[in-house]
Amino acid sequence: MIGEATSTFNMPSRTKSRYERPDAGGIAPGKPGIRGRLESFVLESPRKRNLAICLLLAVVTFAVYSPAIGHPFIFNYDDDNYVTNNQHVQAGLTWQTIVWALKSTDTNWHPVTWFSHALDCELYGLNPSGHHVTNVLLHVLNVVLLFLLLTRATRAPGRSFLVVALFAIHPMNVESVAWIAERKNVLSTFFFLLTLGAYGWYALKPDAKRYFAVTALFVLGLASKPMVVTLPFVLLLLDFWPLRRIRGWESSSPETALPVPQASLVRLILEKLPLLALSAATSAVTVFAQRSGGAMRLVLPLSVRLENAIYAYALYVWKAFWPAWLAVFYPHPGAKLAVWQLGLAALFLLSVSAVGWWQRGPRPYLIIGWLWFLGTLVPVIGIVQVGEQAIADRYAYIPLIGIFVMAVWGAADLADCRQITFRTRVKIAAVVLAVFVLFTSDQLRYWRSAVDLWAHTVEVTKDNFLGDENLGAALLASDRFPEALPHFQKAVQLRPHDAGAHLNLAGDLTLNDRTRDAIPEYEIAIPLVSDPNMRVGAYATLGRLYSQVGNYAKARASYQAALQIDPQRSDAKQGLAKVELSDAMRNVAEAPSGETYFRLGQALQQAGRTAEAEAIYKQALKLDPKFEEARKALDELSAQSK
Repeated sequence: MIGEATSTFNMPSRTKSRYERPDAGGIAPGKPGIRGRLESFVLESPRKRNLAICLLLAVVTFAVYSPAIGHPFIFNYDDDNYVTNNQHVQAGLTWQTIVWALKSTDTNWHPVTWFSHALDCELYGLNPSGHHVTNVLLHVLNVVLLFLLLTRATRAPGRSFLVVALFAIHPMNVESVAWIAERKNVLSTFFFLLTLGAYGWYALKPDAKRYFAVTALFVLGLASKPMVVTLPFVLLLLDFWPLRRIRGWESSSPETALPVPQASLVRLILEKLPLLALSAATSAVTVFAQRSGGAMRLVLPLSVRLENAIYAYALYVWKAFWPAWLAVFYPHPGAKLAVWQLGLAALFLLSVSAVGWWQRGPRPYLIIGWLWFLGTLVPVIGIVQVGEQAIADRYAYIPLIGIFVMAVWGAADLADCRQITFRTRVKIAAVVLAVFVLFTSDQLRYWRSAVDLWAHTVEVTKDNFLGDENLGAALLASDRFPEALPHFQKAVQLRPHDAGAHLNLAGDLTLNDRTRDAIPEYEIAIPLVSDPNMRVGAYATLGRLYSQVGNYAKARASYQAALQIDPQRSDAKQGLAKVELSDAMRNVAEAPSGETYFRLGQALQQAGRTAEAEAIYKQALKLDPKFEEARKALDELSAQSK
């Protein structure tokens, strides 16, 4: 599988191993029987072989990810913003939705992604299965496209197959495929790969028409997710290897490279400038959108961000080779990284970079794969901190392709040097892929529900505020109130000044019939709340709780505070009326007089109990015949009844 002729130049002179298999030769004699005839048919031409490999990759990839089709929306992590609570998207692909999508910068500027979600809603409504099918199919298309591009550019179908197989079933890609809100990732990668294909077409015969195709596809990628802003940089890498477009760097070979005309490095850089301008414009819009949406509220010193970036690069590579303890959210460590962690990460990055540069002649895939990985991660590595995560599995969807190329091409060259048999290579590759399939299948099952997803996240990470908060919310939604309590308590412990954490804990304490414990949490939360709607709701709930424990003075004050923010708040108005009524009834019982009966009549009248209010006003006048306010109120009620 990885034994075809190497696709590098300037390799040290050596005798070709008999296990190296060039693209169009080296086919073993046909075997008798149906299996033999099938093998002969598939292997008789590169086109048929590639078609068979594409079909195999597509079927296996779909099969591995098919369990995701039965999963629900993740209601408390972006699926609500993108689909279930988004009225524009739910309206379908209407003209109004198209206009909104083109203008919207609520989360990012990615209208093509909005179009795809709206189309899914038009086709499937809010049935999550259909939305999951689209994500899986887009990933399948990306797998097939990547294989065709790699095979065409390198003339190494075996190595290309193994790279693409790793991309297809790697556990870190589960998040991009199984999470409906990450449609933007698989969709932007689809256009990213199409752009690479168009660029290869352009490189064969550079002209304006072909360049326009590259630009148009790049725009569609940017309009799906701005992370693909690094694509002009990637194209420059491909000019070095495998396209070998740079004049004077090294000569081309008809055996292992596309027959592309070479040009000077300056010209190749200049031809990328229009694409770089698009990247710059998209980056500016993205920063504006993220800042407006509050995604850049985590403010960290530049030194801390750089430290995390160094550590994150090393961590991505580690997870590429050992994809265990994956989570949907990894909390940012802030300034808590140990010196030894930073030192090892920096040493690793410098060492790989040095080896890649040293081997840039005989093994160009090392430096190109490494720079692909480093470069495509730049927008999300945290130098500009967006969100509160340290790393994210979804960010590695495109970057890890570079690591896979390094690993597969490097392993194949090592196997050639050691003259490892083709059968042994196949066995090793099969074991690696089988292990990754098991990891991927295991990771997929955590997306069966929000409870499973966040429970796993809390289990495999430490001090994860968002994980505990969202797990508590998921348990509440499943009516598992007691189980949610420790997670809300943990969230408050991690962020004692977070209003939402206190409100969630207070709400869960209330549902667990711990009213007296809930009241202090509301008292702590209210001064921290900046949103007027959240604050008025908290005041109204606090008033109800104070009423339940018999503290009518504080209940009245809470309701009045709510009505000062929103005079039309119905639950606050009704609650205040009940407090006034209870207070008036208690006063009548304690000290019956014309005044106390009059106040009780007012409370009854405000509560809509006019017949009872009329009787109470009469009782007030009976106790104090000269009480003019009671007489006036009684006359008004009598007039209304007529």
